[in-house]
Amino acid sequence: MKKFKYLKISKTKKLRFLDNYYKKNLYIVFLPGFMSDIEGEKPTAFRKYAVRKKLGYLALEYSGHGKSSGEFTKGNITEWSTDAKKIIKKVVKKNDFILIGSSMGAWISLNQFKYFKKQIKGFIGIGSAPEFLEKLMWKKFPKKIKKEIIEKGVSIIKHGDPKFRQKQYEYPVTYQLIKDGRKNKVLSKKINLKINVTMFHGQKDEVVPVSFSRKVLSLFTKAKKKIVVVKNGDHSLSQMKNLKKIVRELDSFRNFSF
Repeated sequence: MKKFKYLKISKTKKLRFLDNYYKKNLYIVFLPGFMSDIEGEKPTAFRKYAVRKKLGYLALEYSGHGKSSGEFTKGNITEWSTDAKKIIKKVVKKNDFILIGSSMGAWISLNQFKYFKKQIKGFIGIGSAPEFLEKLMWKKFPKKIKKEIIEKGVSIIKHGDPKFRQKQYEYPVTYQLIKDGRKNKVLSKKINLKINVTMFHGQKDEVVPVSFSRKVLSLFTKAKKKIVVVKNGDHSLSQMKNLKKIVRELDSFRNFSF
């Protein structure tokens, strides 16, 4: 039974999270993607794994996401990275943890290394999308949309095609979000930790190219690292067969030592 909790950050801000508390055990920390919540298959599967293995667990919703407070259009990478930092400090405390970042969550994860270097013992990326706002959105937007975002401050971007049985999503993209993304460049910052790093990426990911996961791997100079390109896999990799692969990788992380 999932029991969602709320962490009060300030008088006007509270973040929803899902956890499995252990005082001194290793934690699994799951950071979801853009406009995602923690009611899906991935956070549920990783929590079940943590409970089964008697590990700590944390999955969170950034401000403006899911049932956390705040307006999505006022949020950005800086704020969501700070949300993650604050809730990790409150829930995980001084425990070691393995980071799992899904899509934008991989970008938020990379921003955590400057705060928790000694505690992070591994990193798994799922369809990793660091710097996607500039590279996958802004650079590909037609002039009309760019003009609307600059002049009105926001544009509603539609993604997904019902013809291919893809759920259609609407993303409000603000100019402040794009500009903040430019301040959060992570793909030029090397990370010199001796940890396990594995990127999972769907072969048929139509949202984020596999090259993004390869770029993330290149940041880790001393890690034991690999990429797993999932045959016929999509962007989310939420199917049970794919989640089982990721969970098996968590097992190998826990038995890992340099």
